[in-house]
Amino acid sequence: MTATRPVALVTGASRGIGRRTALALAAAGHDVAFTARTVGEGEGRIPPRHGAGTAIPVPGSLDRTRAEIQALGARALPVQMDLLDRASVRGAAQTVLDAWGRVDVLVNNAVAHIGGAHERFLDLDVDVAERTVTANYLNQIVLLQAVLPAMLDQGGGTIVNLCSGSATSDPPAPPGEGGWGVAYSASKAAFGRLAGAVNAEYRERGVRAFNLDPGFVVTEAGAARGGLDALKGKGFEPTPEEAPAAAVVWLATDAAAETFLGRVVWTPKLVADRALLR
Repeated sequence: MTATRPVALVTGASRGIGRRTALALAAAGHDVAFTARTVGEGEGRIPPRHGAGTAIPVPGSLDRTRAEIQALGARALPVQMDLLDRASVRGAAQTVLDAWGRVDVLVNNAVAHIGGAHERFLDLDVDVAERTVTANYLNQIVLLQAVLPAMLDQGGGTIVNLCSGSATSDPPAPPGEGGWGVAYSASKAAFGRLAGAVNAEYRERGVRAFNLDPGFVVTEAGAARGGLDALKGKGFEPTPEEAPAAAVVWLATDAAAETFLGRVVWTPKLVADRALLR
């Protein structure tokens, strides 16, 4: 391990796509800082997708991801962060920059799991919608504003924003029957505008920002909330959890990725066309 290894910051990496991405970047030669709310294994909880039921236990933690990254021979920097806590978002970026001095790859994967965000339209609490937009859009701006100056100072960097098909496609059915809630999809639609804004202003200074649609991935959180069986019945096929991670590594390391700027990258096609999973 040398001091010349590039540094990646992956948000929401205690489980699911974020964890897979953190490990893939470590295996590809990066030191990895990563964020999540859950510190210790067994502490993870998420609200149910619909209604006001009991919080659902989920696996994954900063501790587990740290051990797995270190087992790959990379430095690991776990940072507790909550997208609903703006101070913690700013603080997470500062912690990484104070510790390692740079961020070469930023992967904005974290989303806020907020109870009530997938309710039907007339049942939606507008306060829930506001909190969802704050976490999944406004506080993502805060993180980008905290990391971008360092990227510009160092001469460039790569940003990969994990967007969502729900932002551009109408739900195939109501929430609870294979569809998704407008609070969530609207927040992800707003989030999907950030990469283009960054490219328009900073591409000439070496910063590239990609929108990556992971496809319909059944993560640990998704499985705990019932999986994607309803969506599969509507013609949506699941994407392997490791596919978005492979796509992120390719976007961050291959010069050919330049051709994907300015459009949403569809993970299943990229992975198949480039034979990224072997």
